[in-house]
Amino acid sequence: MTNTQVTLVQIDNYGPWTVTPEPRREADLQTLQSRLYADISQFVGNRDGYVFFTRFDNMIAVTNGLSMADHELLQESIGNRYPVTLSLGVATGTNPVQALADATVRIQEAGSAQDRNRREILEGRVIEDAHRSDADVQIAHFDVIDATGNYTDELNAFDSFIEIEQGYAELMRHMRYSHDSLSFFVGGDNVIVVCPDLEKGDYEDAIYHVEETVDVELQVGVGRGASAHDAGFAAKHALETCRADGTRVELDR
Repeated sequence: MTNTQVTLVQIDNYGPWTVTPEPRREADLQTLQSRLYADISQFVGNRDGYVFFTRFDNMIAVTNGLSMADHELLQESIGNRYPVTLSLGVATGTNPVQALADATVRIQEAGSAQDRNRREILEGRVIEDAHRSDADVQIAHFDVIDATGNYTDELNAFDSFIEIEQGYAELMRHMRYSHDSLSFFVGGDNVIVVCPDLEKGDYEDAIYHVEETVDVELQVGVGRGASAHDAGFAAKHALETCRADGTRVELDR
């Protein structure tokens, strides 16, 4: 059974800040967002977690192994170096979708995302070390079969992007509503999915659904571990087995 710790990272009062005292240059906002994501990703990654940018003003992290003190330190570090602050909701559960929902409620109950009085909220709970196991996190790493040959070397860059994004969007919907999983595009033709306790048949179902729906062929490696890093690294190795052997689904158990 999995036990995923999820942290919702939300920038406080970000929308109003972007137009106060007047609308800010879009290039400056994009730069701030990318640097903020990079710093949060590095902080969490150094503690074996994963962060996904989603909408940038909201980020989702898998934080197994991070304490509430670690979350406080992240808030302090960002608050000292950026003109914006972060609110964090933390929750755990066997189902990552439910954990995210619980983390979201923690922040929402403290005030609106555009409430100027809400600052650096930290609410929720973490998995104590005594209750952690080597199978708490299940990560699936999907990629497109021969993306270079089928898309990158055949189509212009934007049309390649459309094809890859179609595959990602369909996979994201399917994994969310059929398997209670959270899927994130991480660049190139790669999608990382945070899953509950799924079996090989569930992943076979997913890749064939995407192929039938949007004609994008996927392969996937799956790993488990005590942290997102451990599970993700195992998934990468399983995916390499797919590439070497021509298989579609490999589980590293």
